[in-house]
Amino acid sequence: MADADVAALVARARDGEARAVGRLISLVENASPLLRAVTVALMPYVGRARVIGLTGSPGVGKSTTTAALVTAFRARDLRVGVLAVDPSSPFSGGALLGDRVRMQDHATDSGVYIRSMASRGHLGGLAWSTPQALRVLDAAGCDVVLVETVGVGQAEVEVASLADTTLVLVAPGMGDAIQAAKAGILEIADVFVVNKADRDGADQAARDLRHMLSLGERRTADEWQPPVVKTVAARGEGIDDVVAALDKHHDWLVASGRLDAKRRVRAADEIEAIAVTALRERIGDLRGGSLLDELAGRVVGGDLDPYSAADTLLEGLTT
Repeated sequence: MADADVAALVARARDGEARAVGRLISLVENASPLLRAVTVALMPYVGRARVIGLTGSPGVGKSTTTAALVTAFRARDLRVGVLAVDPSSPFSGGALLGDRVRMQDHATDSGVYIRSMASRGHLGGLAWSTPQALRVLDAAGCDVVLVETVGVGQAEVEVASLADTTLVLVAPGMGDAIQAAKAGILEIADVFVVNKADRDGADQAARDLRHMLSLGERRTADEWQPPVVKTVAARGEGIDDVVAALDKHHDWLVASGRLDAKRRVRAADEIEAIAVTALRERIGDLRGGSLLDELAGRVVGGDLDPYSAADTLLEGLTT
């Protein structure tokens, strides 16, 4: 595929062709040699979509809540993208759950694009290619992109670095409020949702969360105060309240200038990740080569410390 074909593929994705969007995300996931050309072609069209991350322990109803949010945003005639990051199959490396069964109500809606992505062993609940896939959906005209993560526990806070707004789900009787405090999720949540609120213990879970929040760092009046919303996502109850909280947080981000600041940090993280990956590849090319082998021998022999050896290696990489 030539660069001209990449431009044509991006144009088709911009026109809402689902197959073209899927092809672009596949190029991203497979780290295609065309990835740089794809990114360059997408850049003029990005920066418009709201990115909302959903995280929480397995079984709290993330997929059901995601589907309910899709319905709510589509009622506003907004185009919605969903990236559902699944555990990897140990055999194929592909997404274990495939396109989520609970979201199939939206499968025939041309205004919704749903993609399952394999985490492929990546920590933090997200696939390494998620930032690039977000860019594809943004450029393809999605007004809102929902990123639903694996739900792997304490490393899950990575979603906050990718999302404009992070929604953390808990469920009654799972001890999630305490676990959220232990995992550091209290610090990254912008909106808390106590799902399955028709079960016993929902009010207690909401009280626990509010209490945990009150024990954290004191927030000034102009800082965001994370609300706690109760829902029964399977019946659509409370979803309007969640959307209202998401809208309120987005408005606060824009008014306070935090949205631009968040996106700058996100871009800086991506640039750093690309640079570090390239550096690792170059070091890998040197492994077994004369310079790295010589430096390793000098460190083992005790006539060079590893920091000085690393400085010498970096000098060799940049010349």
